[in-house]
Amino acid sequence: MITASDARAKAILQWLTNDLNLNITQFETASSDASFRRYFRVQHQQQHYIVMDAPPDKEDTAPFIKVAQLFEQAQVNVPHIIHQNTQKGFLLLEDFGSHCLLDKLDKTTVEPLYKDALDSLITLQKNVDITSCALPHYDAQLLQTELDLFSDWFLSQQCDLKLNIEASNSLLIDSALQQVQVCVHRDYHSRNLMHLSNDNPGIIDFQDAVIGPVTYDAVSLLRDCYISWTDEQIESCLKPYYQQLKQANIVQCDFSQFKRDFDLMGIQRHLKAIGIFSRLNIRDGKNAYLGDIPRTLNYVINISQRYPELQDFHSLLVQVVLPASKRSL
Repeated sequence: MITASDARAKAILQWLTNDLNLNITQFETASSDASFRRYFRVQHQQQHYIVMDAPPDKEDTAPFIKVAQLFEQAQVNVPHIIHQNTQKGFLLLEDFGSHCLLDKLDKTTVEPLYKDALDSLITLQKNVDITSCALPHYDAQLLQTELDLFSDWFLSQQCDLKLNIEASNSLLIDSALQQVQVCVHRDYHSRNLMHLSNDNPGIIDFQDAVIGPVTYDAVSLLRDCYISWTDEQIESCLKPYYQQLKQANIVQCDFSQFKRDFDLMGIQRHLKAIGIFSRLNIRDGKNAYLGDIPRTLNYVINISQRYPELQDFHSLLVQVVLPASKRSL
C-alpha cells in the first residue's frame, strides 16, 4: 500500500515515479533522527531502497554526499548513493535493512559485533588521508561549543543550575587536542551501525565527520549512550583495537596513556550528548531522549572519579548535579 501523508512525502513519490521512472509498489516511513532528516523505505521491482528527505532550508545534503564518497573510497561499508536531487533535498540510497547493532547486542554477541565495528573503524582511520580529505577539524572552538551544550541546555535550562566548570572543560579540550588526529565519524554507536549478513556493519549518519582525536569513535561505540557494558567487557574490546592501532603505526603511546585519552574523550562526548538530549527535549519537544541522560551522566561520574585532576568536577557532579538531575528528569 502506497501512502504519502504530507507535501514532502508526496514530492518524493513524484520524483521517484516521474523523474526516475521507478515503479514504486511500497512507500513507508523507515526512521527519523535527531535532526530534521527523515527516511523512507521504498520498493521497486522487488528491490528495497531508502530515500533520505533533507529539507533544504534546514539540512544540507552536500556533507552527506561528500563523506559517503570519501568513506566508500576508504573501503568501509556505507550506503551507495543511487540518485540525488540536491535542489529538493532528496537522496535515493542503498537499503541496509532495519536492524541496527543495538538490536543484536547481548552478552554473547558484544565482542564479535564490536570487533567488526572496530575493524571497520581501523580501516577508516588507515585509509582516509587527513591531509587531502578536506574535512573540518575538531578544533578547540568546536570542542568548547559542544561542552557549552552541557552548561547551557542541561545545567542551566534542564536543571536550573549555574555552575563554573571551565577548569574541567580546559582539561578535556587539551587532552583531545594532544591526541593523534584521524578521520572521525563523530557518531559511531550502535544505532548508526546496521547489522548485515555480509560486510558487517553498514555505517550510516556520517555526514558530520571531522578530523579529530583517535579515541573519539571508539569511546562512542564502547561507552554507548544507549547501552552499557562492564569495564572488563569494554577493556577486552579496547585492547585489541589499541594493538591494531599500534601495528598500523597510528599511535605510539602505551596503553595506559591511550586509556586515559579514551576516558577523557568519553567525558567530553558524554557531556555534549547530555546537552543534546536536553536540547531535544526543551527546544524540539522530543522528550524520549531524557531517558538516556541517567546512563550517560553515570559514565561521566564513574570515569571522573578515577582521575585526581577531575576530583573537584566529580564532587560537583555527585553533590550538586546528580540531585538536580533526579528532580528535573
